[in-house]
Amino acid sequence: MTDAASRHQPVLLQRCVDLLAPSLDHEGAVAIDGTLGMGGHTEALLEQCPGVTVVGIDRDRDAIGLASQRLARFGGRFVAHHAEYDDIAGALARVGAERCDGVLLDLGVSSLQIDEDDRGFSYSRDAPLDMRMNREDPLTAADLLRDADERELTRILREYGEERFAARIAEAIVRRRDVSPVVRSADLVDLVRACIPAAKRVPGSNPAKRTFQALRIAVNRELEVLERAMPAAIEGTRVGGRIVVMAYQSLEDRIVKTALAAGSTSSAPHGMPVVPDDDQPYLRLLTRGAEKASAAEAEENPRATSVRLRAAERTRPTPPARLRRAA
Repeated sequence: MTDAASRHQPVLLQRCVDLLAPSLDHEGAVAIDGTLGMGGHTEALLEQCPGVTVVGIDRDRDAIGLASQRLARFGGRFVAHHAEYDDIAGALARVGAERCDGVLLDLGVSSLQIDEDDRGFSYSRDAPLDMRMNREDPLTAADLLRDADERELTRILREYGEERFAARIAEAIVRRRDVSPVVRSADLVDLVRACIPAAKRVPGSNPAKRTFQALRIAVNRELEVLERAMPAAIEGTRVGGRIVVMAYQSLEDRIVKTALAAGSTSSAPHGMPVVPDDDQPYLRLLTRGAEKASAAEAEENPRATSVRLRAAERTRPTPPARLRRAA
């Protein structure tokens, strides 16, 4: 428990609890922490909402092991679920519930994964290029760099990393394969640095940052999972329940924003005097735009620097017609 707590400082911890607490203030409440990590947010919910049971989802068995040790003192109020975080239905089934009272998603790579050298997530330490959040998945970043053709590598770097020099980096990766594949993070950093002109590098930032982000997203299918997770979270939340999502880059945030905006606005043509039932909103936004961490928190916890928090409350069931349109 001490190890997990000392290695992880949760982002916007109290703000997340404050947003979720109004829907968790009754005996028998159920919350889902879709991105359990080392259990910091779940611990705070269990401490501050004494009637709640939290199901913590994580695809990383190492994270589940550490969090379970940390949260053992709460007994049956904490339940772990090894899965990707779009499996809201599976998490609910673990506690025999049809819907929950609150969902928390803290997206992106966890502190545990970054800090473990052998995971290969960090561009600041040399390690094998693994990058799997679930070590049981078959594809590693090294596999992707070895097998993907130049066109696919360019697409991944451009789409998931928003890398301006994607084509140049992809070409260099493929050319390097004729000698030996790129299998270590230090080699990839050196290769990317050589592809980006010094004048175009951002001072104080590693030039390989976008490439590492892109490969991590591709290996773990992060955007695909998020596209499924948002509707699953909304439909898995009861009326009066709340959903809180923290994103750390624009691709994630765009998906979150789109899903919450769709639920919080009428789908009727503008100007209709009476909005039909099937076009009524079913969410109420709890944040104005995306909230960011304070300067003080960002200085104390660097991971909070890029966070964008959005939250919504379920106000009514989704009209069947809108469910059919989204399917």
